Amino acid sequence: MALTTKPHRADARTQRPPFAAVVHSEWIKALSLPASVLALAGILAIGAGGSLFLGVTLESSGVPSVPSIERTLADVTVPTVVLGQIIAGIFGVMLIGAEYSSGAMQTTLTAVPHRMRVLAAKAFVAFTAVTVVALVTVFAAWALTNPIYASFGLDAPLTAAGVMLALVGSAVYLGLCAVFGLGVTTLVRSTTAGSIIVFAATLLLPVLSSLLPFGLLSRVLRLALLGNAGDAMGRVGIEGGPFIDLWSGHISVGAGWMIAAIWAAGALVIGAIALRTKDA
Repeated sequence: MALTTKPHRADARTQRPPFAAVVHSEWIKALSLPASVLALAGILAIGAGGSLFLGVTLESSGVPSVPSIERTLADVTVPTVVLGQIIAGIFGVMLIGAEYSSGAMQTTLTAVPHRMRVLAAKAFVAFTAVTVVALVTVFAAWALTNPIYASFGLDAPLTAAGVMLALVGSAVYLGLCAVFGLGVTTLVRSTTAGSIIVFAATLLLPVLSSLLPFGLLSRVLRLALLGNAGDAMGRVGIEGGPFIDLWSGHISVGAGWMIAAIWAAGALVIGAIALRTKDA
């Protein structure tokens, strides 16, 4: 007797999971990791708390004699950008590093054989989760500290030129750092190695590059670093300023967006090639 299979049941077994279903499963995995939830909470606590600390200590640390929206906004965004970039990158590292260390990656690729779909879903979750939390953080930091700065005539209203873009840019930069961390960890397949690369790219290399003797190579290196691009994204741009100035080291807001996006996209492409060509 010949065995027969209902056509619709065979199709259900062989069809690929839709992208929305893969994203949903990645959301569940991300939020089920206590370390991931703590990382997102850490961005909020350190970013908003750091800005509030700078605000309440403004008088004791010295009130600027000349009002400057650029300086005020730097106090609002710097704690989120400088400290949050490392946490955001490590959040991206954990999204795939935890699966490699536990061996769960093989199960994931068995359930979803299309590897690029898995990586795209992880990148979507990493960027969306971190950017949303960072947006809440920078706007909370602004809301908490702007009344303090206003009492000294140093407020930075949202309607002022460049303020809204700087707040949004700070949040998007953290989202790109998370994608960068995901990409490099897909390549190295190690949470420890991925975290070290994130730390070096976002904080260590910008510091070390500032110690290099001035020359063409060091100037180009400073302009190309991820951490310096993030610093530019969180600043109020200079009206009429250059896009990039090699000799002064100036990076405009638009150039910061471009350089950070290249870092994130480059890491994701390299990670995708490794995921596609290597065994799980």
